[in-house]
Amino acid sequence: MSERFHAYIICATPRTGSTLLCRLLKSTGRAGDPDSFISRFIPEWAEAWGVPPAESLSQEEFARVYLDAAIKAGQGGTDMFGLRLMRENVADLDRFIDLVHPGLTPGSARFERAFGPLLYIHLSRRDKVGQAISLVKAEQSGLWHVAPDGSELERLAPPAEPYYDFARLHREVLELEGFDAEWNTWFAQQGIEPHRIVYEDLSADPAGELARLCVALGIEAPDAVDVKPAVAKLADATSREWAQRYRREAASAG
Repeated sequence: MSERFHAYIICATPRTGSTLLCRLLKSTGRAGDPDSFISRFIPEWAEAWGVPPAESLSQEEFARVYLDAAIKAGQGGTDMFGLRLMRENVADLDRFIDLVHPGLTPGSARFERAFGPLLYIHLSRRDKVGQAISLVKAEQSGLWHVAPDGSELERLAPPAEPYYDFARLHREVLELEGFDAEWNTWFAQQGIEPHRIVYEDLSADPAGELARLCVALGIEAPDAVDVKPAVAKLADATSREWAQRYRREAASAG
């Protein structure tokens, strides 16, 4: 068993299987209940936790109360805290923690002061075209996640028919490639060697990837037969058709 961490941050980009991974970690009963607590949904989280509205407190007071509530929620009744962090929210987390623990060097020093000894988990996806398609389809259709039985788990907009848009897909491919590069640059700057998980491997062998991660976290891994992914793939024939069309058009465009 490796070092016992007090917390972890899933360093992700959209559509890399982060919801699948969060639910797998929660299902262990030992690895907290990770989610995107530092995101555009802060007001919704605060309301759900009974945190006073931000406008009723000073910035410092709100940050302190919110951070305490987020840590409790991310522990999920265990002694380990989990956080999902998208690349575009790193600066937001830095600023948030600086309000509570000022004067520390930005990055890992601040994060460890707030959360304790941390394991950084870099979650990425090899197929950036597939990742971009998944993101665009979710944004267009409003449907972000489904359960293995096909029932909706997360819908953020009314149902709408997705449509192919080469320019938008190309922008997303470039942005997602950039986010991964930025994560790797940040790890190098912070002197961090993250635990790496690739979506394609997580999707193919969730029990194996979860067991490997539990060892890295220093906690007991569940039996493989007990690992039951709670999130299903949304990729379909339309996704495959878009991928083929995008690659043809990208090759033609040079």
